[in-house]
Amino acid sequence: MNKQTRLVQVRTKILKQNDVASRRLRTRFRDAGVCVVSLVSSPGSGKTAFLEKTLSQLSQRYKVAALVGDLATENDAVRLGRSGVPVRQITTGTVCHLEAEMVNDALADWDLQQLDFLFIENVGNLVCPATYDLGEMLRVVLFSVTEGEDKPQKYPTIFHTADLAAITKMDLAEVVEYDLAAAQASVQAVRPGMECLQVSAKTDQGFPQWLERLERLQQQSDGSAEIDSSTPGIPSR
Repeated sequence: MNKQTRLVQVRTKILKQNDVASRRLRTRFRDAGVCVVSLVSSPGSGKTAFLEKTLSQLSQRYKVAALVGDLATENDAVRLGRSGVPVRQITTGTVCHLEAEMVNDALADWDLQQLDFLFIENVGNLVCPATYDLGEMLRVVLFSVTEGEDKPQKYPTIFHTADLAAITKMDLAEVVEYDLAAAQASVQAVRPGMECLQVSAKTDQGFPQWLERLERLQQQSDGSAEIDSSTPGIPSR
């Protein structure tokens, strides 16, 4: 058996273990009636600013909490804590993504029945998180106007496993001469029919539509929506 074969076997085993753990998490979330949303992006996309704004606005009407993953530091958890909602940091060390067991451990002493929404901010990475299901009901992939219009075509796997795309930092679009039509075409080339929001945490652009999307999703989190746990990150519609 060569080294490559052993690596494939190890990776397959890890992914299988994660799928088992994510199914348990999904059942736990469904039984608690909590709507779980995960956010994935590359570093610097504005994901934390987007989540901070979301927590601040959503917590005015709902009970909300968040988990945030990073290789090191608790900086993002401290920042998100300014919204006034419960936030817990998951420090992954050398691991470039969150896994279902990490999420499960972080939630060990939380009463999920007391929550309407739980947000999971993944480690900044568009590669590794794509194949790790976290039991979420909605996976959102973000990319900013400062990253270029072809991000979806460069990282197609993460867009295939996400349910919604959001283009962030739209307040900078004119400054960087961003071609919005090209970016939307890039999304559609990879994932035809995918919903794509344009948002700005600075100006609130797109947030009414985003919050409306979350409210519709929350109505499904009572267990009435069928979940296909065989495909990471993609609830069946």
